[in-house]
Amino acid sequence: MPPPYRQLALPLPVADGCDLADLLEDASNAEALAWLRRPESWPAGRLALFGPAATGKTHMLRGLAARRGWPVLPGLTIRGWPAVPAGEGLALDDADCVPEEAALLHLLNLCAERGQRVLLAGRDPPARWAVTLADLRSRLRAMTAVMVHPPGDALLSALLRRHFLLRQLRVERGVQDWLLARLPREAAAVAEAAARLDHAALAAGGRVTRALARAALVELPGFGPDGEEEDAPPFRDDGFTDGPTLL
Repeated sequence: MPPPYRQLALPLPVADGCDLADLLEDASNAEALAWLRRPESWPAGRLALFGPAATGKTHMLRGLAARRGWPVLPGLTIRGWPAVPAGEGLALDDADCVPEEAALLHLLNLCAERGQRVLLAGRDPPARWAVTLADLRSRLRAMTAVMVHPPGDALLSALLRRHFLLRQLRVERGVQDWLLARLPREAAAVAEAAARLDHAALAAGGRVTRALARAALVELPGFGPDGEEEDAPPFRDDGFTDGPTLL
């Protein structure tokens, strides 16, 4: 008897643009998105997004940069006298990780001279960054900063559905609720879970079930312990019905 058929899982790219209009909004990010929609109103042309890891700061930063045509600079690369691309503005991710204070001060001063807007993202508000240069400290303290909070239930549910839709992965609503009750409450964890489930479903040649999800996500950091799965409370998202919705 021939061995059972198994579909080969290929690392195909998933289309997931960073356009600002595609970002999902809830109470956790509404204030930040409101500011991002009107860069012309930023005091002194600068805005900083801050908050815990995996709350969507980088996605929002890249979304605005893509819409406005701004370059995105990674903070860890800013050293010496950095080359700052000319243009309307620029975005600096992990701005609190710039290894040289003088390099960040030069970047901010040069953008101010040119009239370029600057969007920064980091874990803490700029006023609390540990800097020693007095000029840099004063500029950071004067900067408008907006917190991005951990996502709420409705946003996490919508994110999971979006990732499944992008991957053309059909998942029953009951399985989605079961997953959301056990996944870490982070956008990055939801995205990683969807990727692992997609790979596992392709390899198995079947649909996403609780058993497949348990096996595929057992090594995902923060996923609910197997011994507590059946007793865990269901994930609630009052914006949708309890029926067996398929994507």
